Formats: sequence, C-alpha cells, structure tokens
Amino acid sequence: MAGNFFLSLFDYKTEKFIVAKNKRVGVLYRLIQLSVIGYIIGWVFLSKKGYQETDEAIQSSVITKLKGVSVTNTSESGLLVWGPEDYAIPPQGEAVLFIVTNFFETPNQKLGYCAESPKVLDGHCRNDDECKEGKIVVAGNGIMSGRCLRKDKNSTGTCEIYAWCPVERTFKPERPLLANAENFTIYIKNFILFPKFGFTKSNVLETTDDSYLKKCRYDEELHPYCPIFRLGDITKRAGYNFQDMATLGGSVGIMIEWNCDLDKGYSNCHPVYHFTRLDLSVSNTTVTVGFNFRHTRYFKNAAGESYRSLFKVYGVRFNILVHGKAGKFSIVPTAINVAAGLALMGAGTFFCDMVLLYLMKKGDSYRKRKFEGFREKESVSEDSSADRKDALEEENLKTNQ
Repeated sequence: MAGNFFLSLFDYKTEKFIVAKNKRVGVLYRLIQLSVIGYIIGWVFLSKKGYQETDEAIQSSVITKLKGVSVTNTSESGLLVWGPEDYAIPPQGEAVLFIVTNFFETPNQKLGYCAESPKVLDGHCRNDDECKEGKIVVAGNGIMSGRCLRKDKNSTGTCEIYAWCPVERTFKPERPLLANAENFTIYIKNFILFPKFGFTKSNVLETTDDSYLKKCRYDEELHPYCPIFRLGDITKRAGYNFQDMATLGGSVGIMIEWNCDLDKGYSNCHPVYHFTRLDLSVSNTTVTVGFNFRHTRYFKNAAGESYRSLFKVYGVRFNILVHGKAGKFSIVPTAINVAAGLALMGAGTFFCDMVLLYLMKKGDSYRKRKFEGFREKESVSEDSSADRKDALEEENLKTNQ
C-alpha cells in the first residue's frame, strides 16, 4: 500500500473537459473572453502601463527669483521705489513666497502712552476701574495704564495703554498701490529626482540659445517649457483677475506635475503646470478672503531715540507644489498582470458553468456528465466487464482474419 501511494505521487492528473453544444452559452463565453482581453490590453497595459515598475517618491528642490519694479506715493510714506528686495518675502527665493501688492503704513511710532484703538473690544471702558493697571489688552496693542480716556462722561472711551504710539489706524483698502505688480515675473527653477531609477531632471529647457531665458515667457502653446511666469498670467490661468486679488491679497497654488515614461527616453519627460486659487472657501465671504500680515522697520533719530514704522501689507502668496510619477518596464509587474488576466479567464469558465448547471433546462444532464460518482466495487465490476469486452473484440478480430 505504501509503495502504491509513493508511486502514485508521480502520476500526472489532468482535467476532464466536456463540450456543451449550446450556442448561447458559447457566445456568452467568447464575449467574456473578449472583455477580459480588452481590459488587460486596453486598460491594464495601454492606459495604466501595467508592464512598468513605478516610483512616486519624487524628491524635489525649488528655487525662485523675482524681477520687476514699482513706484508708490502716499502721504505716510512719500515717494517709494519697490524692488524685489522690498516686495518679495522672504527674499532668498523659496517654494513659498509672498508678493506685496498693497500696504498701509503707520509711521514714526514711539514707545509711550496713548489711547487703545476703538476696534479692540477689550479696550473699551466707561471708568478707570475697567482699565486695571498692568493688564494686557486682549488682542490689543499694549498694557493698560489704569486710566479710561473718554470725550465726556456719557460716552464710551478706550483705555490708555503703554505701547508703540500712535496705534495703527483703521484702513480699508480700495485699490492696490503696487498696481503694476501684475507685470512682475517669477523664475521657477525645479530639480527633481526619482531615486528608484536614479533619474534626475530640471524644468529649465535645455537649449544652446543663451538669450532664451531672457526673452521667453511661459505659454501653454508657444513656450510650454519656459520657467518664467508673469504674475498677471498666473492669476488669470487660476481663473481670477490680478487687480481684484491684489487689493485684499490672496493665495495661489502652482502645481508642477511630472509624469515620466522612462521607456520613451530622457527627452520625453517634461513638467506640466497647473494653477489654482487656494484662499477661497465655499461661502466666499469677504471676512475669509485675502491674505495680509504686519511687519516693522526700526530706526533711531539723531538723539538716539528708537522709532519704528508699522506696515500692514496685502499681497499674493504663491505656494509651489511638486508631485509626479515615473515608470519603467519590468518583468515582475508584467508577469503579475498577465497572471491576473488568466485568472479572470477562469472566472469566465466558472460563470458559464453556473449558467449551464442552474439556469438551463438540461442542467441535470450536464451535471451528471460533469460530476461522476465513484465506488470501489462498481469500479472492479466495471473493470472486469471492460476486460471481457476487450477480449471478445479481440476474438472477433481473429475470426474475421
């Protein structure tokens, strides 16, 4: 018994196939096969490039440089010339930068005592008891001195504070002071690396023309690989007018997308740019729209007294985002997807078997031929009858000879 079991390990077993003469099921089976083949070739291999190994862990470096000059003339600041070192924050060129388009200056502030701004709710008062000496004004500009400053006894005043005086005045911008900022240009230099394939490239077009970067401006059709962008064109491609955005400020995203098929070679890997506005909510209320912050410039007079100028600046914040994917042929994903396709072909056979077994009128007949019972006694009697039949046929053959 043990020897027979050991020898049976070397037997080859194959499946038994039954040909069902049913055209409807046959057509259904061929349609399933064609659908699976179309899915594998069309979607998996051609559309999704299932024969490639991919790398989405893109490593990126972004360097920016701005150019352009603007002139402003206000009663507080006088005549000013604004260069990139003045309106670009930070000036060293990073992937996130802010361009000043509007501002309001509170000049010559000096440490001393003055009235808190009426805009600060915690600074309102009716008597001195509400201005406790040494208390810091919540969301205010300084420390309370203990006095309440009112025009008359029946009015509501504000607490006197120790701060940089005079405090900032109420300012509602109506137009951008740096109106020609839309003509400023930003040079975006992007270096990328796909570490799995050791592939590196830059978004700057490789050309022998030394004057190319001096005269080109990005355009989807004429110069799609020029890395110099006009600010007005960026906001326009994001769907907004630059002058409207420059009044209160805003935030714009510049997406650089790298989708590289490395099987086509180095020269076919190029960036694609997308632009969108980021500071708008669903409600689009004026409270949340825009972008601004404050900064100061300190100086001393001839007597050595410290002063400062407070600037509330509005502008456009640019966020440069880089993402991408690279693919290259590999036998491993190819074999996996081919095997998955063959498995789907088997699913078609299973589905057609279910139709024949449970949905067709002659399902019982098909079931009897597909599934055969086996008993040892029946097997012995069947084998002996088969032997007698073979012997009889052999005897008849000899007689005829």
